[in-house]
Amino acid sequence: MKKIVDVAAGVLLQKDGSFLLASRPADKVYAGYWEFPGGKLEQGESAFDALERELHEEMGIHVTAATPWIVQTFTYPHATVRLHFFRVTGWEGELHPHEGQTFAWQRTGKLNESPILPANGPILRGLAQVPVLAFSNVGELGEAEFLRCLQSRLESAPLRLVLREPQLDRAEYRRLASAVLALVRDHGGSILLHGDIDLARELGADGVHLPTRMLASLDERPRGLDWVGASAHHAQELEHIARLGLDYAVLGHVAPTRSHPGTPPLGWKKFAELVAQGWPMPVYAIGGMRLDDLAHAQQCGAHGIAMLRAYWENA
Repeated sequence: MKKIVDVAAGVLLQKDGSFLLASRPADKVYAGYWEFPGGKLEQGESAFDALERELHEEMGIHVTAATPWIVQTFTYPHATVRLHFFRVTGWEGELHPHEGQTFAWQRTGKLNESPILPANGPILRGLAQVPVLAFSNVGELGEAEFLRCLQSRLESAPLRLVLREPQLDRAEYRRLASAVLALVRDHGGSILLHGDIDLARELGADGVHLPTRMLASLDERPRGLDWVGASAHHAQELEHIARLGLDYAVLGHVAPTRSHPGTPPLGWKKFAELVAQGWPMPVYAIGGMRLDDLAHAQQCGAHGIAMLRAYWENA
């Protein structure tokens, strides 16, 4: 069994959503390939400390704001690496190529630099994830009011919606999904159906979100869908999501919520401990979430938050 080399890598993000790639210097393996900057952990060093040190050594900046994100393990012919990715949103100093590398600011879906270092490829997909994943609430709002709220939210910004309406039979759900899909697409958003893989394929939805009962029955990722995510409540379910190669996990419930009366919440401490085990997919916090929980969730290692009731308030 090959020794695993731990590496810290920084995804530098600007307010406009662009992110930084750096070319590998001529004296390194895969010279000329593009990657997220970083380097190996030294003996006894934490991933965050290594990130700060490496970014200062490589490009002369001091990190002032960074949150843990994805952990990606990749086997190259010469080594197996475990990359601890951080989203870096604040730094001091100007970027300088101390190792002769080249820098390029890029946008998701609009890369103009290649080739990308193989281990960094899946991270580009993670960057296409939204910070707030919305779950529908037709059951409580009623269809007319929900559609009004949805229209209002779509006019503010594109969104990614999980259409979860367990109270509807399949015919009613199909009719609603068709209407919502057309509305969301008209505004540049995306929609994931809840638990119905065949219907998602039939309607051409952007993907599907799997409840835990369906997750347990799968031994491979559903094919023919762009985005596939799933709900999780503990480490074993997160492990299964990672094994299937799904795009994200929704972990909770973190705070008390009407959806799970009488069931103790995870709490932020347990949530952070679970996420800190290191997963190759973004993890969302769910359960009693409000928009002002987003920053704290990201400090706990979450990619973002998933919202149900609170998302539609004041829409």
